[in-house]
This record gives sequence, structure tokens and C-alpha cells, in this order.
Amino acid sequence: MEALDAYAPSPGGLSIFLASPSGGRYRAPVPSSDADGLADLVRLRRARDLMDRAYAEPLDVAALARVALMSPGHFSRSFRAAYGESPYSYLMTRRIERAKALLRRGDLSVTEVCLAVGCTSLGSFSSRFTELVGESPSAYRARDHSHGATVPSCVARSRTRPVRGGEPGGGRAEDRPAEPVRNGEAESADGS
Repeated sequence: MEALDAYAPSPGGLSIFLASPSGGRYRAPVPSSDADGLADLVRLRRARDLMDRAYAEPLDVAALARVALMSPGHFSRSFRAAYGESPYSYLMTRRIERAKALLRRGDLSVTEVCLAVGCTSLGSFSSRFTELVGESPSAYRARDHSHGATVPSCVARSRTRPVRGGEPGGGRAEDRPAEPVRNGEAESADGS
């Protein structure tokens, strides 16, 4: 009986309409904890979308929490639970992702890129860039990026997205999967 009380409709509760076998419709209320969790996810998505759009703006946890209609502490805990990283880490990943695109173009200095993506400290930017990408911003800028010119942008974005912990598609270069073998021939350990 107590388990059924969790499904009792509440004034602000969420209900799902289902078709009954007799052709009528009845309402199956969603437990209030699920409705609250869904509402939290919607608000968290709003804050995450703001970070994606306004990554170059000076955003902090308090401002993002206001967008999500949550306290800063609840917002940080909920964001980490939903997306697997802190709001700050998510924002910095977006900034580094954009910085990589600007550095590949080659027409801006590292300092200009740092400021363009919303970072105020060149040292912090360079440290975070090196941590996520595996090389310094200036080394990344100097490298030839023409090999990705024919790759569709959706594939390039997933392959070049900075990811913590050296997961495939990002992280340090030595953690990335090996390049595919050309002409169907495998190379031996000595390179022959």
C-alpha cells in the first residue's frame, strides 16, 4: 500500500495517459521523484545549452544555477550526476574545443584565441589545453591540420573533441587509437 502512495497524483505531478484494453484511456501517474528528476534534467539542459552557446562569456556556477532555477550547490551536484563532470569542466571542454578550431585556422595568436574563447589567464588556458589535448596550444597551432580537410565535420568533431582521461577521440596523443593500416598490409614491430 505504501508503494502505491508514491504513485498518487499530486497537484503538480506528472501523469501518463495509457490506452486500456477496453479502448478507454486511464491515467498512470509518474512517481513524484521521477517528475522532479525530469524537471531537474530540463533545467540542467537549459544551463548546459547556455554554456554551449555563450562559452566565451564570463559564466560561473551561480549564474548557471540561476538559469537552472537551483541553488549553486544543488546545481553542481545535479550537473555532475547527470553529465559526469562538473559545470566548470564542461564549460572548459567547450572552450578548448572551440580554441582547437580557432588554432587550426592559424590566423590568430594563442593569446587572441585564449581571450576569444572566454579565458582570462593565458597560463590557465595553456595548462588546461595541454591537459585535454596532449600538446601545448602553440604546438597544436603549428601542426599541419590539412589531413582533416576532407573529413565530414560531424566525424571530425567527435574525433577531435577534447576528453579527459585519454578516452578514445581525445586526450593525450599516445592514448588515441593507432592510425589505420594502409593498403591492407600490417607493419611489423620493427617498421618493415
